[in-house]
Amino acid sequence: MGAADVIPGVSGGTIAFITGIYDELIDSLKAVNPKAAMILFRQGPAAFWQAVNGNFLLSLIAGIFTSLLTLAHAITYLMSQYPVLLWAFFFGLVAASAVHIAREINFRSVPSLFTFLLGLGLAVVITSSNPVQVEPSHLKVFAAGAVAICAMILPGISGSFILLLLGLYGFVLESVKALDVGVLLFFMAGCIGGLLSFVHLLSWLLHHYRSVSIALLTGFLLGSLNALWPWKQVLEYYESSKGLKPLVQQNVWPADYATVTQQDPMLLACIVLAIVGMLVVLGLELISKSENNTQS
Repeated sequence: MGAADVIPGVSGGTIAFITGIYDELIDSLKAVNPKAAMILFRQGPAAFWQAVNGNFLLSLIAGIFTSLLTLAHAITYLMSQYPVLLWAFFFGLVAASAVHIAREINFRSVPSLFTFLLGLGLAVVITSSNPVQVEPSHLKVFAAGAVAICAMILPGISGSFILLLLGLYGFVLESVKALDVGVLLFFMAGCIGGLLSFVHLLSWLLHHYRSVSIALLTGFLLGSLNALWPWKQVLEYYESSKGLKPLVQQNVWPADYATVTQQDPMLLACIVLAIVGMLVVLGLELISKSENNTQS
């Protein structure tokens, strides 16, 4: 999940979904509430830890932060040197994820079909929006964290991409790499506030309207492929501390990409990497099924 959340356009919630831990994740986060605090004071740390599924959350958070701290440099390098190949890999991964999740949907149901199309349309609109340029501040970082974390736990809606649209992705990523404690504390505070508020709604929807909720999430996932298309033409740049960075891009066909950018579209390599991404999803699905069968 941490590796996915570094990439603008890929959601950590997608990884949680295809590995079969999504429901446990949402319910565990929902359990972190004032009731759990009362359990801590009345029954002690052991009861509190059990109430919030502490072992699960600790393992997950440790894995995410380890990945963020170790992969931020590598992802930044790959995005700057091999963006087409990186997007191709994640395009295959997310496309296979959408197929995987869509198997839970009853498309003969009008509400499910409607919410699927709604999620698809919203994701396309969001991923087609142009990023804004803002002057970073602690308050803006806090607000961005609250919004991005809600997207981060939704399959198909990338928290990193939301940060990109808000004009704060580069600033936050550089703060992670530089270990800027002040910025990271405000960002984490926003994340915690947004997360603990949003998971209650999401958990309620999954428990009471699971079919239409899954359909909506699958629409988000499929629509996010618009942001992951490997071949893009940059229409507008912005100035950063590292030089010019893409601001506005549009998707083009591989042949058009070669024409407008004078670069090799690496079509065969992209196809291979997209297939590798699909195989990763298949592997995660098989591992998840194997572990579930072992536990049962």
